[in-house]
Amino acid sequence: MANQTLFKSLFAKGRPKPDTVNHEQAPAYRFSPQHTLAQYAATGCLHNTFYAHAEDQLQTVLGLARQVDPTFVAQTAIYSRKRGHMKDMPALLTASLSSHGMERLPQVFDRVIDNGRMVRNYVQIMRSGATGRRSLGTRPKRLVQNWLNSASAMQLIRASVGQNPSLKDVIRMVHPKPVTAEREALFAYFLGRAHDPELLPEVLQAFERFKKDRSAPVPDVPFQMLTALDLDAAQWAAIARQAGWHMVRMNLNTFARHGVFALDGMTETIAYRLADAEEIARARVFPYQIMAAWASIGGEVPGLVKDALEDAMESAIDNVPEIPGRVVVCPDVSGSMCWPVTGYQGGGGASSKVTCNDVAALIASAVLRKNPGATVMPFEHRVVNVTLNAKAGVLRNARALARIGGGGTDCSAPLAQLNRSHYSVDMVIMISDNESWFDAKRGHDTGTMRQWQTLKRRNPDARLVCIDLTPYGTTQAPERSDILNIGGFSDAVFETLAAFATGTLNPEHWVGRIKEIAIEP
Repeated sequence: MANQTLFKSLFAKGRPKPDTVNHEQAPAYRFSPQHTLAQYAATGCLHNTFYAHAEDQLQTVLGLARQVDPTFVAQTAIYSRKRGHMKDMPALLTASLSSHGMERLPQVFDRVIDNGRMVRNYVQIMRSGATGRRSLGTRPKRLVQNWLNSASAMQLIRASVGQNPSLKDVIRMVHPKPVTAEREALFAYFLGRAHDPELLPEVLQAFERFKKDRSAPVPDVPFQMLTALDLDAAQWAAIARQAGWHMVRMNLNTFARHGVFALDGMTETIAYRLADAEEIARARVFPYQIMAAWASIGGEVPGLVKDALEDAMESAIDNVPEIPGRVVVCPDVSGSMCWPVTGYQGGGGASSKVTCNDVAALIASAVLRKNPGATVMPFEHRVVNVTLNAKAGVLRNARALARIGGGGTDCSAPLAQLNRSHYSVDMVIMISDNESWFDAKRGHDTGTMRQWQTLKRRNPDARLVCIDLTPYGTTQAPERSDILNIGGFSDAVFETLAAFATGTLNPEHWVGRIKEIAIEP
């Protein structure tokens, strides 16, 4: 009989040994500095999460930005903003280039700091001293000045909504020199100084007329500029008609409170806009945004509008891949997944109602919708049985998944069940925070890698995708040719998943896709 101890030992040597522990002090694999930075940029929120405080995230990101090449910092900032649709993290990475990689700052600034809110974020971070300096400095100041002079009038009007700092504060800090008489009047208007009202954009002139006379047409300005005014339901309806898709999506409860849906035809008008596939494509809507609206919608919003959000979701998942072969999707429904996916905002801030559990369920449901033959295996410390209908709406399946679970975390549980049942599989997609501890044992690998290696003996061409929703820096399955680790919950996750399924990722996988982002001289 063969020496079982010897051959078991030799087999184990083919598996990498864990080089760190996770937040549960269980064996784990450390990401490279580049991958860790990318993970924080795609999932980090600079708010408290289940295991990490906001200040810890801030210091970790700044430390990583100093470790890696400034070119990769710039590429990650662009990826985080353009593909991950993040706000604070890309602004922080851009600000970090002012201390480490100033030559890259002008090359990335306009691609990341692309609207008024991002300008305010960037200035706030720079002035806070978080990146090592409390003043903007000559080059950052010039970049902000250029944005103020090159932005459209409507971009500046939108930028005037918000505080800490306000647009007025920003203009005072950087002292932009107006390039035209019209721009000079616009800056003076925001600063509260004397100006020629005839030189203001027509939309601001209309706003000033409306403030004096409510019978005038409702101006097409950001609705936040109108909320301090005494508006009736018809005027709120006018705001809803001319608002952009995202503004409508985020203010359904506001419209309900002001009686908009009680007006003849407005329920149908708003529902039609929300479900309009062409408008969804133009607005670059991705599934998480629709789920956020779905989670926050109040009881006063009509059912027809809620149904329209479900239709919108079907349009928003167009880029979820159809994966050939036998697919298994494993959403983590353990207790650590119960926190808001964008972190908990203390100090009276409004935290998202969408949890990591919700997002994991959403991704699993979206994959199931596009791959009806897929198997869904939610897990905590064990696999939780659930029956889903692939033909049902994505939001309804996601809601059913998010209602289960709550125990400890065992990322190897679904793989172990696949092995016990001798299930044949081509791709396993795991969506988790990677804080597995229930399967922790001493040895040369994690429980996930032990089970994955067993599964690979029966399915040598199988691939494993680990989608991480949190910025914790470790994984249960290290990167290699058959294992992809990817962070985030935007549509970029689905695009990378499709590339991995078809074998078109470069050898560095997700980090490699970020490195492909061109930095123009």
